[in-house]
Amino acid sequence: MRNPIQSHLRNFGLRLGTSITILTILFTGIANGHSGDDHDNFEYDNLKLVEKSKVDRAYIDPDADFGEYRRIKILHPYVAFRRNWQRDQNRARSRRVSARDVERIKTDVARLFAEVFTKTLESHGRFEIVEETGDDVLILRPAIIDLDVAAPDTLSANRQTTFTTSAGAATLYLELFDSVSGAIIGRAVDRRSVRGAAGSLAWTNRGTNTAEARRLFGNWAGLLRDFLDRHAPQPSN
Repeated sequence: MRNPIQSHLRNFGLRLGTSITILTILFTGIANGHSGDDHDNFEYDNLKLVEKSKVDRAYIDPDADFGEYRRIKILHPYVAFRRNWQRDQNRARSRRVSARDVERIKTDVARLFAEVFTKTLESHGRFEIVEETGDDVLILRPAIIDLDVAAPDTLSANRQTTFTTSAGAATLYLELFDSVSGAIIGRAVDRRSVRGAAGSLAWTNRGTNTAEARRLFGNWAGLLRDFLDRHAPQPSN
């Protein structure tokens, strides 16, 4: 006579095995995303890889009409240092970089980024930087990550002069959204270093760091402006 407990456990095991198999197939399909060549060119939010991009990696929504945007809203830039940056700085210098110094630099970088992007994007008169949303408003969500400042000034009363071959490096992670639908229509990632001519030693302090950061942010803003200009409606003859 069949033991009802054993029978129940056997049936439960079969059902469990079937469920695991279904879940495995389901999540494998989700992880794999698009099949074939599409998998190499599309992100999971339907953004397509831009071939021969001027940045390290860029994706756009192939169905988005970038030419319809006349105004741009820039969200507050997120800033994050390279992992262990503060620890490494304090091992190599006599005056320590405090948590207060870290927060001050992050605030300065965010403010400078917004200032440079605003000036660059408005420079040709095509775009207006705004705070509101609307049918013709493009939202930028920027992040400066993996920030590596070579010779930061601290809040110490004594000024510090350092000679380096690089003012540092940073990665821009930028997302573009339609302000009405909230849909993401573009994403770009680009890592750049700021180096002196031919790797020569240069006097690095807060002033030179700011100048180099301004130049770097201006280059990124110029690339975005050029991309949007290429998608602008052409004047009719």
